[in-house]
Amino acid sequence: MSEKNRDGKRNARQRLVMEREKQKAADKRRRAMIVGAAVVCVLGLAAVVGVVAANSGGDTSDAEGPAVAPSGAGGKEKLAIPVGRPDAPSTMVVYEDFRCPACKAFETAYRSTVHELTEAGSLKAEYHLVTLIDGNLGGSGSLRAANAAACSQDAGKFAEYHDVLFDAQPEETDDALADNKKLIELADKVPDLDTAAFRSCVNEGAHDSWVRESDKAFREGGFNGTPTVLLNGKNIYEDRSMTPAKFKQLVEAKAAQ
Repeated sequence: MSEKNRDGKRNARQRLVMEREKQKAADKRRRAMIVGAAVVCVLGLAAVVGVVAANSGGDTSDAEGPAVAPSGAGGKEKLAIPVGRPDAPSTMVVYEDFRCPACKAFETAYRSTVHELTEAGSLKAEYHLVTLIDGNLGGSGSLRAANAAACSQDAGKFAEYHDVLFDAQPEETDDALADNKKLIELADKVPDLDTAAFRSCVNEGAHDSWVRESDKAFREGGFNGTPTVLLNGKNIYEDRSMTPAKFKQLVEAKAAQ
């Protein structure tokens, strides 16, 4: 073998090692970002259970009327918004709050992987909307955003609007998502969502009672905070070794069985 060929192979190996190290570092940063952000939401739940209960349900349901589930809602008591094929071999159940920074960190890290797997038919996602931060810090942005997301489900645009809401998430202490005008403006980013029906649904809080029921089920379910992410019944968010690549591998392995 010529010296030139040996140098070429050596350089290729070095580049491969460097790329692997970069990927490991990226995965480590992603896990650290998600775990670090989660502390805020988890501690909030532990510290203000009474406040959450006061702000997230209770005696307001009578005044608001019965819970009206968005179109196509499923799961127990129709409290989940499904994305993906109903017969997908794997199911991811997510409890999340549009004001929760840890939820945004999870969505940012896993979004492309979840989209890929749901579009391939190997994963079904079930989203449960929670108002944890409203109870933690006050305000109504979690509720208003969740209602708007449910309204987008009525229009068949939940997956797209869900991502838009997280992309537009303000600082945790900023209750900007409490403004219905802001939520309607964000609908412009989703083709054909900003309609008279959507605006009416958002402004009237058509799904407020349903969101409160979803939050109540979350609090009574014994979960520790948001996001809570279950893959085929296992809490993968608590797995510090989990990465989008490992998540994809688990789902594809299940689909291959």
